Amino acid sequence: MKARIDEDRLSATFAALASSTRRAILTRLALGESNVGELAEPFDMTRPAISKHIKVLEQAGLVVRAHRAQFRPCTLDPTPLEEVSTWAEQYRHVWENRFDRLDNYVQRLRRQGRDKHNG
Repeated sequence: MKARIDEDRLSATFAALASSTRRAILTRLALGESNVGELAEPFDMTRPAISKHIKVLEQAGLVVRAHRAQFRPCTLDPTPLEEVSTWAEQYRHVWENRFDRLDNYVQRLRRQGRDKHNG
């Protein structure tokens, strides 16, 4: 049975992933929770700019912020990434078919090269 994919959420996830800064934030959060200050450290941008990136990730469901007194750690929610994986999986047969055709072509070129070299 095919998993139902929320197209709006999928679009929001892809839009969030379109930024290399946001992808880097997710990479960092894959290691564990972190606060905005820690997430901002490697970037040459202001904390408000990083906060805007985090807000986009939150809206896409990729980041969750907890509320613990004055500390608001960010954590990764992998669910939208799993949905991207599910969506992409439906195209696996296309990739595999193209890789098989490419492999066949390369093998044919190798045989032709050997035939020219040996002939």
